[in-house]
This record gives sequence, structure tokens and C-alpha cells, in this order.
Amino acid sequence: MDIQPQTVEVKTAGLRPRRFVFVLLENFTMLSFACAVESLRIANRMGGQQLYSWVTAVEGGGMVTCSNGTTFTADMDLDELEREDTVMVCGGIDVQAATTRRILNWLRREARRGVTMAGLCTAGYTLARAGLLDGKKATIHWENQDSFAEEFEDVKLTKSVFVVDGNRITTAGGTASIDLMLKLIADDHGEDLANAVADQLIYSSIRTDQDTQRLSTPTRIGVRHPKLSTVVQKMEQAIEDPISPATLAHEVGMSTRQLERLFRRYLNRSPKRYYMELRLQKARNLLMQTDMSVINVALACGFTSPSHFSKCYRAHYDTTPYRERGSHAARLSI
Repeated sequence: MDIQPQTVEVKTAGLRPRRFVFVLLENFTMLSFACAVESLRIANRMGGQQLYSWVTAVEGGGMVTCSNGTTFTADMDLDELEREDTVMVCGGIDVQAATTRRILNWLRREARRGVTMAGLCTAGYTLARAGLLDGKKATIHWENQDSFAEEFEDVKLTKSVFVVDGNRITTAGGTASIDLMLKLIADDHGEDLANAVADQLIYSSIRTDQDTQRLSTPTRIGVRHPKLSTVVQKMEQAIEDPISPATLAHEVGMSTRQLERLFRRYLNRSPKRYYMELRLQKARNLLMQTDMSVINVALACGFTSPSHFSKCYRAHYDTTPYRERGSHAARLSI
């Protein structure tokens, strides 16, 4: 039995429902899509009227499969929209392949007509490829930040949970869709309704565009030592031009030997080894998410010698950069 909740008085009752068009890319992430739709559904329920409507769209109409294997039947093809619509492109795994020429042309056409455009999860890539984020602030899932920054220099990339820059919107993926939708609901119909939606979702820690998507460095590495955290942050920010352990130690007021002992004690590896692993991790992301040549990937990760890069990569991942990229492409084609 469905218990009807006490509705919330909205500040803009009686207006025409705002329509969202969710463009589902192949292998999109269900979580970010579901979080957005459920927020709208609950807003209607708590507001006691239809404040929002939504449809799903897929290139060519028909069906699309999300990253967990579930198949959806779309409501429409990439049809002409109304200027008041809000497009939300839903991305996921291998967004580069899912970003087709027809989708890009459609997004550009609708953007010229003034339609608000949003990219959920990795779909910030799709908006950027369409040229819709040039000169704008944007975000994307942290796993895709390295490749995005390399490819789209004209976009002001941030690490925020979501970004609203005019009529361009991007989110980091996952539950960040809830944070975004709560902001939009609050802007449209007031904070009381947004808070009521959050309560229904059992969502107690609402984030803003000032919140970052990843855990703090101490939380991520499981260590609360302030100097160690500072050194790790400096390493993460200087991948292309690595800083020597001696310089890092000096910058935090330690000797090189003290820094070495600190890394051994808390991270069970030397500073040099830890730094190398950070650089190789970024290299692996770039190999899998971009079309950058292996040489350019090496340079972007602080390796001046391709042969040295290949040797280090093989020692860590037990394969060469070339084979890594080839096997990744083969897996995606299955």
C-alpha cells in the first residue's frame, strides 16, 4: 500500500512541466541516469503535481544497452526538440566509441537553438567533442580527467561533483546526479521541495558544486600524516614534470632519508616507487581512453625515453604499452 506523503508547497505551482530529454549512449551508466530520473519522479510526488516530465532518446530510436547489460527501449529518436527542453546525455564505458557523428551533429544543432545541454558521468566528453564546452567550466568522472585534460585544452576542467556554467551542465557520475537534480529542483521550485526529495532518497549529505568528487588525500591513502599527504599531493600534481625526492623532502622541511622512512613506514614503498606507480597509472588511463600515440603518452607522464617508458610499464603491468592498447581495443570489440 502506497502511503501518500504530505506534499510541499512549491513557489512556482501551475507552470508547464519542465521536460528533460535523456539521451542514452551505448554502455551508459545506469546509476547516474536512475539517480536523475528518480529525483524528478519524487519531486512530482512531493510537489503534489507534475512539475517535471522526461523522455529517453537513442540514436536511431529503438533499444540501447547500459554498462550492466540491461536493455532499454527508448521513447524517441534524436528528434527536434523545444527550446525549453533540457538535454541530459548519459555516458558510461567507452564513451569515445559511443559518441557518433550523428549524435555530435544533433547536439550542435539543438544547442544553436538554445537548448540547455548536460553531460552525466562521462558524457562531458561528448559535449566537449561537440565543441559545446569551449571556454566553459566542466567536470567529468575522476577516472577520465587525465585523458579529458589532454584532449580538450579549451575547457576549464574542475574536480567538482557537478558544474553549472550557463546552459551547460556536467556531472562526475554516480550519485552526483542527485546533487545536481536537487540544485535544479531548488532553483525551479524552492529549497523546501529539494530538501523533501533528499529526505525521500535518504540522502543526508547534499553536495554543492564546491565539493570535489574524490576523497581527500589522507582518506584515500589511509594515512593522516600531514607531510606525507602534502608530498603525495605534489606528486599527483606534477606527473608530466616529476619532482625529485630530494626537492619534495626539502619543500616539506624534511631530509631525503626522513622522507624515505616515512614512505616505507606508511606506504610500504620508496617515494621513487610510489611516484612511478602514479605516473604509470596515468599512462594506462591515457592509453585506454585516448588516441594519443604511445610516445606522447610517455611524454605526458614524465618519460623522455620511449624505451624506458616501455620497460617500466612492462615491469609494473606485465605487458607493453602497445599490447595494453591492443588488448583493450579487442575487449571492447567483443
